[in-house]
Amino acid sequence: MPEQQLGMVSQAHLVTAFLSYMLGSIPFGLVLTKIAGLGDIRDIGSGNVGATNVLRTGNKGLAAVTLMLDAGKGAFAVLVALRWNLDLAIVAGLCSVIGHNFPVWLKFQGGKGVATTLGVLSAIAWPMGLAACTTWLVVAAVFRYSSLSALLALAASPFYGWFLSGEKVAVLATLLAVFSFIRHHENIRRLLKGEESKIGGNKSD
Repeated sequence: MPEQQLGMVSQAHLVTAFLSYMLGSIPFGLVLTKIAGLGDIRDIGSGNVGATNVLRTGNKGLAAVTLMLDAGKGAFAVLVALRWNLDLAIVAGLCSVIGHNFPVWLKFQGGKGVATTLGVLSAIAWPMGLAACTTWLVVAAVFRYSSLSALLALAASPFYGWFLSGEKVAVLATLLAVFSFIRHHENIRRLLKGEESKIGGNKSD
């Protein structure tokens, strides 16, 4: 590949990474709860800015909107990048999740990226995303643990990606699963000790 073309590819990746990170870093849960007069979401429950913690305010509608917006920002970044190519979409997906997990606006203390990750997976390869979301729903319905549902859904997503969507997508799913497990290390400890709260509880994810 000519040097000029390499430079253009590198510039495109950098721009995609930056814009996707900034989009992913928008803390919708925090913004919406403040607008709704519910205070700072970081002061309740787990202190997380994600939809599960928003649910602990008792406002199910606001939690649902947070979930859709968090998933939507990851999906939007990927869908825009897909207009160019899959490699840029992978960069967009990764960086939008990193933005959600480590937003510059909140001193890099963000959410755990589950909704954003599922949005990314669904946008980049809908069969894989559908399978991962279905896994989350089934595990949540049976065991009532949000964190366990997320961990199992994302752990399975690389296999879904490999068989349904190809190697590159499976690699992306693997990286996002690793990110999620790292962010859920406290939840994993509580699950092993039998101390994790269930959906509708008031402590964890």
